[in-house]
Amino acid sequence: MHKFIILFFISGLVLHGKSQDRITGHSFATRSEVLGQNGMAATSQPLATQVALDILKSGGNAVDAAIAANAMLGLVEPTGNGIGGDLFALIWVAKEKKLYGLNASGRSPYALTLDYFQKNGYSKIPTLGPLPVSVPGCVDGWFEMHQKFGKLPMSAILEPAISYARNGFPVSELISYYWQRNAALLKKYPGFEEIFMPGGQSPAKGEIFKNPFLASTLEKIGQQGRDVFYKGEIARKIVDYMQENGGFLTMEDFEDHHSNWVEPVSVNYRGYDVWELPPNGQGIAVLQMLTILENFNLSEMGFGSPEYMHLFTEAKKLAFEDRAKYYADPDFNDIPVDQLISEAYGKKRTELIDMNRAARSYTPGELETGHTVYLTTADSEGNMVSLIQSNYRGMGSGMTPGKLGFVLHDRGEMFSLEDGHFNVYAPHKRPFNTIIPGFITKNGVPFLSFGVMGGAMQPQGHVQIICNIIDFGMNIQEAGDAPRMQHLGSSEPTGEKMNDGGVLTLETGFEWETIRSLIQKGHKIQYDLGGYGGYQAIRWDPVNKVWYGASESRKDGQAAGY
Repeated sequence: MHKFIILFFISGLVLHGKSQDRITGHSFATRSEVLGQNGMAATSQPLATQVALDILKSGGNAVDAAIAANAMLGLVEPTGNGIGGDLFALIWVAKEKKLYGLNASGRSPYALTLDYFQKNGYSKIPTLGPLPVSVPGCVDGWFEMHQKFGKLPMSAILEPAISYARNGFPVSELISYYWQRNAALLKKYPGFEEIFMPGGQSPAKGEIFKNPFLASTLEKIGQQGRDVFYKGEIARKIVDYMQENGGFLTMEDFEDHHSNWVEPVSVNYRGYDVWELPPNGQGIAVLQMLTILENFNLSEMGFGSPEYMHLFTEAKKLAFEDRAKYYADPDFNDIPVDQLISEAYGKKRTELIDMNRAARSYTPGELETGHTVYLTTADSEGNMVSLIQSNYRGMGSGMTPGKLGFVLHDRGEMFSLEDGHFNVYAPHKRPFNTIIPGFITKNGVPFLSFGVMGGAMQPQGHVQIICNIIDFGMNIQEAGDAPRMQHLGSSEPTGEKMNDGGVLTLETGFEWETIRSLIQKGHKIQYDLGGYGGYQAIRWDPVNKVWYGASESRKDGQAAGY
């Protein structure tokens, strides 16, 4: 009997030429979706997921749970987010049957000018240190969401993160790895080592980390409200620290900060309405890619086929050329969003694609006029939150002010220093921002709240998730676990230009015959360990009234419901 089993297993390997088929029928590793009737949370760290569920069970709604989870992630995953960064959210309000959009990104300092960079010989804004720091928008975003839709007191929402910050938590594996990599670069900045390197070392997997400074900061925010961060003690500590260390932020920058409620924008993709936020983020790149891809029969091509992978890459190149030229702060530019995501424009751009050859470069269309965290929550009333928050470049700028327990972000690095560019640096301006939450409805009913982390990977990840589900019939867990691709080297909103076709990086799991065909079409291929983001999603089943949750294995995350 044992001999028969062994021979059968070997036979399977020989017949298929690859690893034994899995029970799901996929050659890649995956697992079951998580199901629940009353509520669901999916985040990139299990403790944050559990905090979100606790808030739901104690009478909070999806907005309360999202804020609590985000605060918790700032503690347990400082390698991707924190209250020193920006926030964007899409919020489905069940009783109104309406999707709301929130842009909680910060603006550049009034006192820093383009002339400063030009006179001091900068060709681009530095990655680290004081110069890329803009006003952090996260906390104001929390209070905007809470004031409009929250149920529980903010002090109760932040209490779990405060408790864990004081009492400690075990650092998880992937976060420990990124923590050590970040610390090697950031420990030279004042305040960083004291907060994030106890005993002079970054915490290893399983070590208990405490952040009493962050606990105190969150407690003040919970008790005194958003003004303590933007007009009071916390703002003054940040400003004093920045002024002492070569920065430009002033109290005026903090006092004048505000988030914006914005109208989400969408395209219909094969019967599903896909929603994103308008610029200064990059969400409409997803919609632009979809208006191109809808002109082709992807399901007939098949997942992982050279035809699909080639087409996806070319669509990305086209969308990213427009991204580099047009995406910026709408307060400073008239951005032609409607034209960029129109069906007619998508068809026009489609005509530039050669299905047999990779383009070395494209030009933007002529028109008539890092590291991040993503989380999603859902409650028993049918409300859903799709939220993304980031310090940019992992732990941010390295600037760690006034024993407050967090690092300031470096999102200002994304400005261009090119005169006349839509995204050129200017005082009190929001830089181009990579973080984007996603949402899908069908016939006016929620279908999916989802996101994929990781800089320029985010639009590419959104489109791959959408195609995996809609075109290739995967469930929401399989859609996240399937092998991914990422094209690198497009023109950027900072001014860099693509002129050599870039590089298509692949995860393991694609067939060699496919890779060979892509090379023959002119693509430069390389494997890359990491860099493909991190995905969470919640799907609503309106027939059975059930939430489905998913969290992929590329992060330490978890989806859980009840």
